[in-house]
Amino acid sequence: MTALIFDLDGTLIDSAPAIHTVSNAVLTARGYPALDMATVRSFVGKGAPHLVRCLLQNAGENPDGPLFDPLYADLVTRYETEVEGNTLYPGVVEALDALAAMGCAMAVATNKPERPALAAIRHVGLERFFPVILGGDSLPTRKPDPGMVHAAQARLGRDRALYVGDSEVDAETAVNAGLPFLLYTEGYRKTPVEKMPHQAAFSDFSRLPALVKGWSWP
Repeated sequence: MTALIFDLDGTLIDSAPAIHTVSNAVLTARGYPALDMATVRSFVGKGAPHLVRCLLQNAGENPDGPLFDPLYADLVTRYETEVEGNTLYPGVVEALDALAAMGCAMAVATNKPERPALAAIRHVGLERFFPVILGGDSLPTRKPDPGMVHAAQARLGRDRALYVGDSEVDAETAVNAGLPFLLYTEGYRKTPVEKMPHQAAFSDFSRLPALVKGWSWP
């Protein structure tokens, strides 16, 4: 059967509230003003180093200056314990249950650091579905480089794989990996659906098992 490789933030979970809380905690601890949700959400998707650089740049600091390392360390540490803002999108558990019953092997490939990703996945109760979880610091590269997706597929041991995500980074990753892309439209994308490369789109997770079951491979 098919392997399914999922993005995490904006795909399986709405993590923006948690990221917003953690980002403001590391900023205000250093005397910088808090940011609104929309601003922080616009920084999400390219990994924690990108987020930290955006926070510093927004605060008027050098994004690669001496403040980067301590702010990054603080953010990642908080990520692992301040997980209350992570919530499942509707229908995710039911869809994953159905996919597992179909014999699909499933993995997570996220630009969030691995330990915070594991903490968020455990918090929402999804760890039983994913024998393979790769984070932004698991390999030398991050998405949209295809290495993480290829590694996840190899570890699942399946010849065929679909990639499920929500963002422009995910669409680019799927293209780079040579995998069909299933776009969850209710996540963090900024581009209109019709302008993003994808092979199928869904707004409701109850549709995902049928999409996978009926997938026509070339």
